[in-house]
Amino acid sequence: MELIFLGTSCMVPTKDRNHSAVLLTFKGEGILFDCGEGTQRQLKIADIPHTRIRKILITHWHGDHVLGLPGLIQTLEASNYERVLEVFGPPGTKKHMEHMFKAFRLDNRISINITEVEGGIFCNTEEYSITALPLEHSVPIVGFRFQEKDRRRMNLTFLKKTGVPEGPHLGKLQEGKDILWKGKKIAVEDATYIVPGKSIAYIVDTVPCKNAVDLAKETDLLIAEATYTGEMELKAEEYKHLTAKDAALLANNAHAKKLVLTHFSQRYRDTAELLENAKTYFSNVACAQDFMKLKI
Repeated sequence: MELIFLGTSCMVPTKDRNHSAVLLTFKGEGILFDCGEGTQRQLKIADIPHTRIRKILITHWHGDHVLGLPGLIQTLEASNYERVLEVFGPPGTKKHMEHMFKAFRLDNRISINITEVEGGIFCNTEEYSITALPLEHSVPIVGFRFQEKDRRRMNLTFLKKTGVPEGPHLGKLQEGKDILWKGKKIAVEDATYIVPGKSIAYIVDTVPCKNAVDLAKETDLLIAEATYTGEMELKAEEYKHLTAKDAALLANNAHAKKLVLTHFSQRYRDTAELLENAKTYFSNVACAQDFMKLKI
């Protein structure tokens, strides 16, 4: 898995920070969290093909999180995109998409499935699941959690010791079943081990709430907004945003392994103050920059 931060500003972009967008690439599949204005240009700069994107996860319908959608879809239409683009968002997303297609007169040359999500697992494949839970903002909003599924691996040391060679006969072990080898039972718990799947939570534009903690619980990486420093908590409450302090406390309460801050107010020329504010409450924290990459 690899993440690239395509936009890390909040409502107003800056010379160095684009509007919100984070791309997760999982085994070649692109999953885009939000699609702020200029996202397709950021993809071009990062040399990432637009056609890599399979799913777009929209947290809410404020402009700094969705104004890149019309342009991105238009580019996909012009790129002979042959897959079905899946768009997921909070209640009201179908109506917003309908208005968007009327306003921009897109050609409808690609297939798009639009799904409104509010709570629970909404995407479940053999290799991963994605969960949404409602957060608390001035408009309907959801946060997301990407969860890679656990993988069973062969204990080659044990198999070699017991004289079991590699081969297709190990398929049942891979499925979690015991096997017989030359009349001897080979127990799956001895012959295999579980590699826990990695997880990522994406939480922006909300006040602290229980669902944010639930999404971030014991996650490998929590991506959370830090629009303001903790000293501006009254302003954050008024506009329903997290401060750097709030994000760090969220990571702490959820027992997340790593926190990356994003969605910064344009008032901060650099993120040093936000970083120090967060480190007071959670040590393993970093501030995202546009085009920053992380391998999970």
